[in-house]
Amino acid sequence: MSAAQAVAGKHALVTGGGSGVGKAIALALAEAGVAVTVCGRREAELAKVARASDRILGIAADVADEASMAALYQQAEAARGPFDIVVANAGMAGSAPAHKTSLADWQRTLDVNLTGAFLTVKPALAGMLGRKTGRIVFVASTAGLKGYAYVAPYVAAKHGVVGLMRALATETAKSGVTVNAVCPGFVETDMLEQSVQRIVEKTGRSATEARQSLSAVNPQGRFIQPDEVADAVLWLCSDAARSITGQAISISGGETW
Repeated sequence: MSAAQAVAGKHALVTGGGSGVGKAIALALAEAGVAVTVCGRREAELAKVARASDRILGIAADVADEASMAALYQQAEAARGPFDIVVANAGMAGSAPAHKTSLADWQRTLDVNLTGAFLTVKPALAGMLGRKTGRIVFVASTAGLKGYAYVAPYVAAKHGVVGLMRALATETAKSGVTVNAVCPGFVETDMLEQSVQRIVEKTGRSATEARQSLSAVNPQGRFIQPDEVADAVLWLCSDAARSITGQAISISGGETW
């Protein structure tokens, strides 16, 4: 049985599903026969993704707001049943030297990337444990496995996501629930383009030079594609990965392991 066949008929939540990696994951799951609820703060982007498949439902929600996530769960599960799969993908990043990072920027980065990841999965845990089945996947980053300059809040948050994943995997190991993280390097998305523009503005280099400097971080000399991350998530959600839990899987061309 293929990974796609193994997940057909399930219900998945994908946060940050309106663009980039989240969109790719949502589309891959839907193509595999999964009913997918995508959430984000931009209703127009969610609507575009939902139009791509009749299996995708978009609901606006803020992962950093507990009440907002509780309302999302209530609406989505009333319509389609409990979540069998939860993919905590929503994230954001800024860039500044640590000594110039404001407390507000630090807090917002942790709120979205770390607290948001916790609030995404917490409402699903009791039900998954009771049913003795479930798949939780955090989309972390190579920044959860190593340090990068000028993004201290993001690095701290993504290290926290990896730690949260390992804690939950330990709690759920005997239950039939698996909890893992995928840790991509630089992925060719809108977030990457924002990073390129920041480099251009701060260094005066061309966009081409900025892209080359980022792609060179990957030993394969290229950017990861969103569908590569989606394929890994699809596999982790399948029965083929039932023995895989507590793992931070680097998707980085060998940058980290």
